[in-house]
Amino acid sequence: MTEEITYVRGDATAPRGRGPRVIAHVCNDRGGWGKGFVLALSRRWPEPERAYRDWHRARASNDFALGALQLVQVDRPFRVANMIGRHGTRRGGTGVPVRYEAIDEALHRLAPEALHLGATVHMPRIGCGLAGGHWDLVEPLIRQRLTQRGVGVTVYDVG
Repeated sequence: MTEEITYVRGDATAPRGRGPRVIAHVCNDRGGWGKGFVLALSRRWPEPERAYRDWHRARASNDFALGALQLVQVDRPFRVANMIGRHGTRRGGTGVPVRYEAIDEALHRLAPEALHLGATVHMPRIGCGLAGGHWDLVEPLIRQRLTQRGVGVTVYDVG
């Protein structure tokens, strides 16, 4: 079992390695897609944005909510994990949009999917950009939910 997270400089939309790879990122619970890492995803593939917007539109009849996970097949061998881990889209008087418990739940849902696929998981520092989170709170969630269960994780820092 691997328990380490690999940190690299690079582009999380071009994950390194071989075999199945899942690109995980955090989305908001309001249906907004237009700032941050999602723009890089949309430049590379249209499917994650389209699937997210359809999922949000049909939210009255599906599981779209904080903590939910949507896996979207893009180029073989890549999938994108849309994880609902932000409440709203803006910082304000109520604090930052990140919801650590929602990220935890989405990662919990991602682990068996990645194991089933035999996939590694690749991501930017999820929840720590526009969502306003702190990596020292997100990293332990990744370790507990993914790496301690044997899922390899690579985190990409822009470089």
